[in-house]
Amino acid sequence: NAIDMDAARAAGTSEGLLDRLLLTPERVEGMAAGLDKLADLPDPVGRVLDERDISEGVHLRRVSVPLGLVAMVYEARPNVTADTAALCLKSGNAVILRGGSEAMNSSRVIVSALIGAISSAGLPEGCIQLLDVPGHEATTALMQLDDLDVLIPRGGRGLKKAVREHCAVPCIMTGDGVCHTYIAASADPEMCVPIVINAKTQRPSACNAMETLLIHKDVAPKVLPAVANALVAHGVELRGETAA
Repeated sequence: NAIDMDAARAAGTSEGLLDRLLLTPERVEGMAAGLDKLADLPDPVGRVLDERDISEGVHLRRVSVPLGLVAMVYEARPNVTADTAALCLKSGNAVILRGGSEAMNSSRVIVSALIGAISSAGLPEGCIQLLDVPGHEATTALMQLDDLDVLIPRGGRGLKKAVREHCAVPCIMTGDGVCHTYIAASADPEMCVPIVINAKTQRPSACNAMETLLIHKDVAPKVLPAVANALVAHGVELRGETAA
């Protein structure tokens, strides 16, 4: 991780991206804990999702099955390498990982550790692969790989635009939306402050950090002052409508 961090600093990378790249002992422990929790979840493969009798004595069942070979293209966040590989493996899929170049050295180490673990468990090492060839050409080639069953991009508009232009296989793509926290009129006022503070300040550089706080007008006079004061106390700059 030090190699990636030094290279990113030398390239003038923003503080937000540097924080995404950084691995600390605590963050590594968090990654490992997340993998343990995932391993303890029920097996999603083979679940009967729907079952019924249809005409002429035919019994119909809808059962969850793996997708097959998944390609994940994502931003420069080392923890995503571990999370994504584990999610694909848990659901019975093989995965090709294509992470951001800024975190490639960290991703190599993480994938090496994961491959060692699955090999010791008797699984084929090829279940998890890392595409670490530099350059956009390699990413474009991955998007057009005939053997892929699905490609999942995780990143900003630039990546999604490239997928729309070059991807030749089925893909699962999210929108570009802004992360909202909504406080409804029925919300418990005692819960609002800790929820909002966690959503915004726990790790502001993360892609799911809160960007917009939306409060129902009926509860705003009671809730907004406490929430706003707490945000300011945590160093958040507030920008809002005149009424707010």
